[in-house]
Amino acid sequence: MKRVKSILSYFSILDLSLWGSSIILILFSFFCFDGSRYLTLAASLIGVTSLIFNAKGNPVGQALIILFSVLYGVISFTVAYYGEMITYLGMTAPMAVVALCSWLRNPYQGRRSEVTVNSLKRQEVYFMLGLTLLVTIAFYFILEAFHTANLLVSTISVTTTFIAVYLTFRRSPYFTLAYAANDLVLIFLWSMAAVSDVTCISVVVCFVVFFVNDLYGLFNWKKMQVRQQQEA
Repeated sequence: MKRVKSILSYFSILDLSLWGSSIILILFSFFCFDGSRYLTLAASLIGVTSLIFNAKGNPVGQALIILFSVLYGVISFTVAYYGEMITYLGMTAPMAVVALCSWLRNPYQGRRSEVTVNSLKRQEVYFMLGLTLLVTIAFYFILEAFHTANLLVSTISVTTTFIAVYLTFRRSPYFTLAYAANDLVLIFLWSMAAVSDVTCISVVVCFVVFFVNDLYGLFNWKKMQVRQQQEA
C-alpha cells in the first residue's frame, strides 16, 4: 500500500492521465484491428510505459526501452522491415544500455529517480550531425543489401533514431523531440504496411500515442531544466 501511494505521489495527475489514456487507446486498437499478435501488444504497453518514466528523467525508462527495442525488432522482422529490425536491435538497444549507464551516473542531487539535464555545445551539435550523416549513408547501403521494404523511409528512420539515441545518451531535453520526429516517420511507414495488413493499424495507433507522449516529454524536460538551473 505504501509503495502504491509512493508511485501515485511521484507521478502527477497529468502524468497518470496521459499514461492511462494511452494504455486504453493501445488496448482498444489492438482488440479492434489485431487481437492475435500479443507480442505487438506487449511491446506497445512497455513502450508507452517507458515514455512516462523518460518524461520524468527516470532511468527506469531507459531499462524499459531496451526491452521494447528487442520486441520491436522481432515485430519488424515479421513484415520485412529489416531497417527497423537492424536499427532497434543493432543501435537503439545498445545505445539505451549506454544511456542507462549515463543516466545512472548523473543523478540530480543524488536522486536516482531524476537525471541531471545537460546542454550540448555548438561544436558537439556539429559533431553529432556529421556522425549522423555517416551513419545514415552506411545504413542506406546495409538496408539496400537486405532488400528492405520502403528503403528511403527506413533510412530516414535510421537518421531520426540515431539523433534521438545520441541526445538521450547526452541527456539533452531534445532527445524527446528527435523521437517525436521518428514517431512521424514510423506512423507513415506502418501506415503503408497497414494497406495490405489491417492488423498493422494497431502499430500505427501505438506510434501516434508515442508521438503525443514524446511531445509531453519535451515539455517536462524543459521544465526540469529550468528548475534545475534555478536550484543550482
